Amino acid sequence: MLYNSSQNQNQEIPKAQEMIRKYHSPILSPNQCGSNLLQTIDAPLPVVWSVIRQFENPQIYKRFIKSCTVLAGSGGIGSVREVKIVSGLPAKSSMERLDNLDDDLYVMIISNVGGDHRLVNYKSTTTLHEVEEEKGTKTIVIESYVVDIPSDSCKEDTCLFADTIIGCNLRSLANVTEKMATR
Repeated sequence: MLYNSSQNQNQEIPKAQEMIRKYHSPILSPNQCGSNLLQTIDAPLPVVWSVIRQFENPQIYKRFIKSCTVLAGSGGIGSVREVKIVSGLPAKSSMERLDNLDDDLYVMIISNVGGDHRLVNYKSTTTLHEVEEEKGTKTIVIESYVVDIPSDSCKEDTCLFADTIIGCNLRSLANVTEKMATR
């Protein structure tokens, strides 16, 4: 289960499990790998969503992105952005397309469509889930991905790399939005 066992959360669990089945359970081909990462954030869902949904400004919480330029569209579904990666990573840029942005269900799906990186056919899905607890409202962010395994690598190394980057991004998202929530 995703949440601590609490009476108040029992209503939220089926909804989150339904979202996990729908958005975070991809069928992988033999040359692909993927994972689900979860971050609990001590901030209301609208605050967290206001940061995540900024397709044109991912560097607000993704510390490995130096800059972002929208190449096509206006930040809605079908828009394409080019992100410049900070030095020290095995890439300089990535082109990404916004495949889905649902402000009612809090779902964002992004696919890499180019760039000089090893994450070929990378697709990430992010969903947000609100949880009421005794101490207040928290947000659970689930991010899953699917990516091709490079021919000169293995599943474990590919997933470790992607998990590390996503984990850092989610921790940064928590820091940014928790500060916003306390203001």
